[in-house]
Amino acid sequence: MIVWINGAFGAGKTSAARELIDLIPNSTFYDPEVIGAGLGQLLPAKRLAEVGDYQDLPIWRRMVVDTAAALLAEVPGVLVVPMTLLRQEYRDEIFGGLASRRIPVRHVLLQVEETILRTRIAAREEPGMTDADTEARVRRWAYDHIEPYLAALDWITGDAHVVDGSHRTPHETAEQIARAVRSGAAPVCDIVQTPPPAAETLAAGVLLFDADGRVLLVDPTYKPGWEFPGGVVESGEAPARAGVREVAEEIGIRLGQPPRLLVVDWEPPRPPGFGGLRMLFDGGQLEDGGADRVLLPGPELRAWRFVTEEEAAGLLPPDRYARLRWALRARERGTVLNLEDGVPVG
Repeated sequence: MIVWINGAFGAGKTSAARELIDLIPNSTFYDPEVIGAGLGQLLPAKRLAEVGDYQDLPIWRRMVVDTAAALLAEVPGVLVVPMTLLRQEYRDEIFGGLASRRIPVRHVLLQVEETILRTRIAAREEPGMTDADTEARVRRWAYDHIEPYLAALDWITGDAHVVDGSHRTPHETAEQIARAVRSGAAPVCDIVQTPPPAAETLAAGVLLFDADGRVLLVDPTYKPGWEFPGGVVESGEAPARAGVREVAEEIGIRLGQPPRLLVVDWEPPRPPGFGGLRMLFDGGQLEDGGADRVLLPGPELRAWRFVTEEEAAGLLPPDRYARLRWALRARERGTVLNLEDGVPVG
């Protein structure tokens, strides 16, 4: 199990986490910042200059998950993780990756009043830092991230158990977190547990449209970026019928007949992924009032919306957007397109 302590930079997460490992049996302190520091030594300076924060590096997010799994295999028990996560899509990716490895996460927000937070940042001393300029830059970093933290509170407070650390010592804060974990007040995050593929997969997605020709997208809780309703085709299952099944399971819409194929896209392996075939089908226009029947019956999806092709470009990852773009062209022409990595061939 992981107890993930989220909160603003300077809120006291690390101090509380170090106290917490003495209160939760068989617990180990795990700070993902060491992975960021390691990547600073491993990656070329040109790559590091492309991002403003090591959290923006996909390799950092993958290594956070992989290292957690390796640590729990080496020292079974509980990992206490003090780490700020302000971007919901990064939370989805990391917590979803942990869930896929059957590692439950209890998400705790250490909340501190802004005036107290600013006072703590001003008085904060960075261990091992003797350079005044470097210490000032670290302090400025914490100040600059107060506004993004406040903006992220809507989704964080809806996802995490909140512990007020404004007027508590680190030990008192740790006692509050330990009590919440023991009592279940800080529950295990309700994230779908889909094991990572061990080989190439076949997946089927279904495009559904409203009367204005906008396409329906869904927002998964377990991975970043929006997606089409659909999923992996099970062994012995016809792809079109897999799409019908997934649409019913994910959004409660029952299609009367198997949908028409629009595109087949070969996705190349990109480590750690294995790639495979991705098929998109035309589920047609939802009848009047059909959108009223869209449900999110399980923990897999956070939201849904109808979007134009232009709006989809800002929501879908590039590979999925390329697939959608060609699927819409195939629908207009009444044909089927064969793609390789999002590009038509043949």
